[in-house]
Amino acid sequence: MEFVDEALNAKTGKHLNDLQRKIIEGILNRQKYSDIADTYGCTPGHAKDIGYKLLQMLSDVFGEQIDKGNLESVLERQLNLNINLGDRNTTNFGNSNTTNYINACSEVPTTATDKSQPPNPESQGNKNQVKIEAVGKLRGLGLSDEQIAEVLGLALEVVKQMD
Repeated sequence: MEFVDEALNAKTGKHLNDLQRKIIEGILNRQKYSDIADTYGCTPGHAKDIGYKLLQMLSDVFGEQIDKGNLESVLERQLNLNINLGDRNTTNFGNSNTTNYINACSEVPTTATDKSQPPNPESQGNKNQVKIEAVGKLRGLGLSDEQIAEVLGLALEVVKQMD
């Protein structure tokens, strides 16, 4: 949820309100707008109107058409993109209610290195910084140190030492 809020804020300068959060949670839990409205305490028509506007805003934010049927896959893809690329525009993701929608086993793309060249210390420092940032983000999403070590290809002891 924090990922969506941060992406929306970065693009529009606005944060998700309580109803918008409930709508996203409801859609991800495959609820109908009438059920979401009951949970929030508004009419189904109001929830549906707000949901439609929210999905349009998220379509603009993420640059692809989003509806109730594809919200989960779009968010998963966008979140994995940000984690895999070490997006520095995204701050702390915080606790996420969508942790169970993250494919924590996806492979992080690697680049081939020229074995004839000595390693560049500056490049190594940048790679380490990206991994340190990724550890914080993944912890914020609720992943265990074991899962983080597997995703990032680090030793468990190394992940446990990162704060």
